[in-house]
Amino acid sequence: MDKVDSGLVSDFIESIPEGFVAKALSLTSPKDASRLSLVCSVFRSAADWDAVWESFLPEDYRKIVEDGGYCSKKQLYLRLCDHPVIIDGGNKSFSLDKQTGKKCYMLAARDLSIVWGDTPRYWRWISLPESRFNEVAELISVCWFEVHGRISTSMLSPNTLYVAYMVFKSTSESHGFEYQPAEVSIGISGLKSQTQTQTVFLDPEGEPSRRYPVVPRRRMGMYHRGYPNMNPNVVIARVGNGNGPKQREDGWMEIELGEYYIKGSGDEGELEMSLTEVKGGNWKGGLLIQGIEIRPKHSLT
Repeated sequence: MDKVDSGLVSDFIESIPEGFVAKALSLTSPKDASRLSLVCSVFRSAADWDAVWESFLPEDYRKIVEDGGYCSKKQLYLRLCDHPVIIDGGNKSFSLDKQTGKKCYMLAARDLSIVWGDTPRYWRWISLPESRFNEVAELISVCWFEVHGRISTSMLSPNTLYVAYMVFKSTSESHGFEYQPAEVSIGISGLKSQTQTQTVFLDPEGEPSRRYPVVPRRRMGMYHRGYPNMNPNVVIARVGNGNGPKQREDGWMEIELGEYYIKGSGDEGELEMSLTEVKGGNWKGGLLIQGIEIRPKHSLT
């Protein structure tokens, strides 16, 4: 295309009414709208219209967060992407996926079902400045590790593939998780046929670990804390690092619990996610749980 033709195209684009451009941008995605705003001044101006960013916000966003105090819908959108809002009395956080505008939630540790979570000898509740919630659950030591989280599918964006992650940290006292893989699952509560299950490793080392089983002793009806009897002949192999934890930008670790596709209307129920390690018999501890996060899965393209 020569300079004359390119000039005619540029003049034509600049002559398109801004409202038409804004309408067209509202039919794309937040990511595409941001890219198209670089085309020319008309596109750049239209990409800031409230109507464009209103279309990217969830239909029920006003029921979830207040939109006052923001100069524009674009400002509100970006704020919800970068700064999760605490809702449900401090039990959940709400945010938006920046690329798609889909809903994201994190269930606080207090919103989870943690076996023995209210027993001080096994778990304790502490505050950490780096957590978005007031409390996190600190695992002292248990031989039966079981965590469940639930969220109504009606709260999530329809026609969206979601991925759930447990968000946690290991402490200097971390032990026991290298001996036995944990089992994670995700699916609609009460429908086992729709539940996906797999195994993961919570320790971040990524090397095959030798299993040192524990022979538990009884004490007052409960297992008394023991120490592993070393058996170097039993080895648990990993499958690469794909089933291990990943480092997050916020400094926490996350382990994938599985994926679930949320359909349109009529596909309502409770999405249940879990992480358990109850078969090894070994004592484990030194873990901080912030919560379970549910966010859309991004394609590789």
